[in-house]
Amino acid sequence: MSTEESLGPVIVTGAASGLGEAVGRALAALGHPVLGLDRRPARGLDAIEVDLADGAAAEQALREGVEKLGGLWGLVTAAGTDACGALDEVPRDDWERVVRVNLLGTAAVIRAALPHLERTRGRIVTVASTLGLRAVDHATAYCASKFGVVGFTRALARELAGRVGVTLLVPGGMQTHFFDGRDPRYQPGPDADLADPADVAQLVVASLRGPASCQVREIVVCPATEPSWP
Repeated sequence: MSTEESLGPVIVTGAASGLGEAVGRALAALGHPVLGLDRRPARGLDAIEVDLADGAAAEQALREGVEKLGGLWGLVTAAGTDACGALDEVPRDDWERVVRVNLLGTAAVIRAALPHLERTRGRIVTVASTLGLRAVDHATAYCASKFGVVGFTRALARELAGRVGVTLLVPGGMQTHFFDGRDPRYQPGPDADLADPADVAQLVVASLRGPASCQVREIVVCPATEPSWP
């Protein structure tokens, strides 16, 4: 990889917290120009505030981000949300928002980014979940969206082979604010073994910056004792 590629500009969705914030900080520390897309301001990173549930707004924000950065070499789609509960108990708008943000928002920003990433032979990392490979009850929206991200990314990797690098990240539970405000039934227990998002971010960075001739297609990462995998 050339020096220019290794320090190429990167856009990170969900950069205001959790894994997205950790990835943005890790890339910026290495010298990459980084811009976040999120509903809230991203601490310590340039960002555009946008609701990724709105596909048209997500695409426009991505294009504005590329203009601000002066190009695009990498894209990490770490934005995510959830609406826990039985299918007939979760309000329709809440349920559908999960799919719009997690799956359709991912597709929207990638769609807008493709012309730029093809020019730079850049990299994409999508973020699914171990619940994109195994299902649990009271998580129908989240599982549907993350199963969708898995299928979408696998198809995209075939579609873009030789033109843009595509990596699917499948993380288990992490120590983030993702679980805040939930019914206690849907929060990790006091003894839950959760990964540090800064550690997971290092794997994202490694897959982005690896040699173009040998790409990382999929990564499953979780603490050794976490029960959500396998």
